[in-house]
Amino acid sequence: MEIQYFRDFSPALGRDMECKVYGHTGHPVLFIPCQDGRFFDFENFHMNDFWSPWIESGKAMVFSIDTIDQETYSSGSDPYWRIRRHEDWIRYITDEMVPFICDMATERNGGEDPSMGIIAFGCSLGATHAANLYFRRPDLFDGLLALSGIYSSQYGFGDYMDELVYANSPIDYLSNLPEDHPYMELYRERKAVICCGQGAWEQPDTTRRLKEILERKGIPVWVDLWGYDVNHDWDWWYKQVVYFLPYILKN
Repeated sequence: MEIQYFRDFSPALGRDMECKVYGHTGHPVLFIPCQDGRFFDFENFHMNDFWSPWIESGKAMVFSIDTIDQETYSSGSDPYWRIRRHEDWIRYITDEMVPFICDMATERNGGEDPSMGIIAFGCSLGATHAANLYFRRPDLFDGLLALSGIYSSQYGFGDYMDELVYANSPIDYLSNLPEDHPYMELYRERKAVICCGQGAWEQPDTTRRLKEILERKGIPVWVDLWGYDVNHDWDWWYKQVVYFLPYILKN
């Protein structure tokens, strides 16, 4: 498996950010680590082994990035400041990482414009971030694999609410999305999976609420609740990746 390491200064965040790229060609995938995670977690937690059949065969290239959760979701500081710092990270992804991913994918895919978009993938809080990116920017992200996420901003910000917290809380902004919003057509052209277990440490309530909202809006997302033996842990995420990737990556 081809693996590359990159470190570049991020104007949005005002510091260097690191990432790793796994694969030589294929559909670009953005992997967001679990809470407080780092760019090397995709490899250190052996998730690359379970993506290997699709990476090695040239069906997927995975770009693994850093979180800044310790400054945002995990911090006990002022929520007004934290959500604005989180928006800096969102801009880092949309304005810096997305062009980098698209340029590299274009080159590696023989010069073809990757109009297919980017698949957002994550587990736990990484799933929360991935789903938020997908629903906020379906013009950039054309697929989603979100495992064991929480889809309300209350997880990180409690009862605090302002326009930016709202913009990062899918069950809130999707509930109020107009039927004629241009994103509705994009959602209906894409493949998205949201999965959560119901065992130890899982929190499926917002997944159920999101499922109801998506069904009411007519937004096609495969929302799958696994059993009460399915825990919030890597062993189950490995199984879910192997189960869902043939659907996500099928042309």
